[in-house]
Amino acid sequence: MLTKLIEKLKAENTRLVFPEGNDLRILQACSRLKKDGILDPILLGNVEEVTKIANDNYIDITNIEIIDPLNFARFDEMVKLLVELRRGKMTEEKAIASCKQSNYFGTMLVKMGLADGLLGGATYSTADTVRPALQIIKTKPEAKLVSSCFILTKEENGELIKYVMSDCAINIDPSAEDLVEITMETANTAKIFDIKPVVALLSYSTLGSGKGASVDKVRTAAELIKAKDPDFLVDGELQFDAAFSNTVAAVKAPKSQVAGHANTFIFPNINAGNIGYKIAQRLGGYQAIGPILQGLNAPINDLSRGCDANEVYKMAIITAGLK
Repeated sequence: MLTKLIEKLKAENTRLVFPEGNDLRILQACSRLKKDGILDPILLGNVEEVTKIANDNYIDITNIEIIDPLNFARFDEMVKLLVELRRGKMTEEKAIASCKQSNYFGTMLVKMGLADGLLGGATYSTADTVRPALQIIKTKPEAKLVSSCFILTKEENGELIKYVMSDCAINIDPSAEDLVEITMETANTAKIFDIKPVVALLSYSTLGSGKGASVDKVRTAAELIKAKDPDFLVDGELQFDAAFSNTVAAVKAPKSQVAGHANTFIFPNINAGNIGYKIAQRLGGYQAIGPILQGLNAPINDLSRGCDANEVYKMAIITAGLK
């Protein structure tokens, strides 16, 4: 799935900053990324400490840049810029303290053009990745919110099966208008991974079979998206079985072009989304890649704290590919 992205990145010299430079998984992934010539990692942390951890674990980080936030030549410039960006919301004292934190420091490197993107969260929460991104990088001009999606993959009979699920990690109870934006961003992300999006907006109802505020929200979102005349198929509200199974679709939604063919699933809220992708991952045997953050002005992504070095490697490629 990542082959085309890797070939593209090899020609671009993308710089990706990793705030947790002393984490063993990060070091292993960055060593591999550098060796494979995919991108240029930037590790944050005390230079001697990071180097010692790498050496003690026989990890080659030769020619990988390490930046110590506490000993950065342009630190004062960074603080001044952060104060300007957070005018009236952050004092100089607070800006200094924030820039000493690796998540803020790394995000500021992106803002200053010293890195193209950031991948963090191996040891801290999603909120600690998203908060500085929203405060500093902000959302794209056409976007009002940050959302997320997961790419789920599994090999069957020599074929790589791919699905997209959103939003499973960020927005707790999105409105109909939020679901529209989440759907549009998720469809764009799907295309990056060579998935032609066929989008189902999920519910406990299929095209009027059930009633309730949640059903109305999803139905309204589907109508608003269709009014935009998008370049992908979309329908809703659909139950998952109707969206996924040709047999069920023939009974529940025989006139729908999406039912039975969906590969991109938009959940009505974070409860359904988070539970849904984890069921697919654990019971279905799918690998879940993400969460991939959407809507930001620059590529910034969040790792699972349970990730391994291989997941860091793949998420780094995905993050850089969103540039």
